[in-house]
Amino acid sequence: MKRRTFLKNTGLASAALFAPAFLQRPSLVTNGKILIVVQLSGGNDGLNTVIPYRNDKYYELRPDLAIARQDVLNLTDELGFNPSLEDLRPLYDQGHLSIINNVGYPNPDRSHFRSMDIWQTAANSNEYLTTGWLGRYLDSRCTGCDVPHHALEFGQGLSLALKGVDKRGFALNDIQQMARTNRNPLLRYLAQQDAHDHEHEQVAYLYKTLLETQSSTAYLLEKTEGKRTRANFPATPFGRDLRQVADLILAGSDTKIYYVSLGGFDTHANQAGPQGRLLSVYAEGMKALAEELQQHNLWQDTLVMTFSEFGRRVAQNGSRGTDHGAASNLFLMGGNLRQPGFYNEGPNLEDLLEGDLKYKVDFRQVYATVLDKWLAADAKSVIGKGFDGLGVL
Repeated sequence: MKRRTFLKNTGLASAALFAPAFLQRPSLVTNGKILIVVQLSGGNDGLNTVIPYRNDKYYELRPDLAIARQDVLNLTDELGFNPSLEDLRPLYDQGHLSIINNVGYPNPDRSHFRSMDIWQTAANSNEYLTTGWLGRYLDSRCTGCDVPHHALEFGQGLSLALKGVDKRGFALNDIQQMARTNRNPLLRYLAQQDAHDHEHEQVAYLYKTLLETQSSTAYLLEKTEGKRTRANFPATPFGRDLRQVADLILAGSDTKIYYVSLGGFDTHANQAGPQGRLLSVYAEGMKALAEELQQHNLWQDTLVMTFSEFGRRVAQNGSRGTDHGAASNLFLMGGNLRQPGFYNEGPNLEDLLEGDLKYKVDFRQVYATVLDKWLAADAKSVIGKGFDGLGVL
């Protein structure tokens, strides 16, 4: 079998494409800070995540879906957590959680795919970009990186957020599983062949990236082997991903950016049960991650940003669910927040835009804050336009 045919017929051909061609040794230029991005895919209902339990309009518009006042985990006199977020309460009480309300962008798009592209690229709603905000950060700061594990995503493929012009992150599901695949004798043989012995340039690229995939996987395996966290992460794919993130952080990996997703938030019907279960999985995972990093004095240098591509409409629909909306809340967690608690006031349910919450904070203001204040980057050059930062970091 020709090598080109073999690569075409194996999953590693597509997996390898997630890796860029970094061949020099210098690593990501950073200040030692770690960023973990958590994406709640599907459009999480922010109004039933952080609940305006004193607002009669909330109960009027959601007669079947509103969280009962007596069940809300009160945080302030006006706002509280969904009871499924009980495991986040200690982080809030410790000053390790900042909640930014009414986050969105002008002229919101209610399409999952389009809105996610907007969030991941930091584009205007009428602008189409092919690179992501974190990918462009890598372009600007990852000088001569030899392997693509400096930005790592756990999942089936690499998100647009991590794709730059010249550099990009690395995507995989499970480090141990990828390592077992890379031990395949035929793959090891192919990776050692001369990349210039090819019929087409694309084949040479596949060989090169196959070698880089093996190199990154070997590095990640070496860093985590025998050093696994003992924290009680939830027994779910999301919990497994967070455990691997914790393993790498505790092992002192060169990886400085992690990207993790939790899906299932497109709750058009019978929302209460599914959203509650997902929020519980999320909160349990965040608690385990924070406790483990706190025990090893690494929480101060870690920032977790949680977002969803949009919120849901304020009024419930006829199926006891909610439809695609606009603005929602965004969470920042870590041991080094300048403004913990609520960054701004809750949603105004009396002033809606076509049934949706109006945004008050542009999500790119959050990105600008993270880039400038946490990752020590030039936010304007990465985002492509200037946005005022927030005083939360």
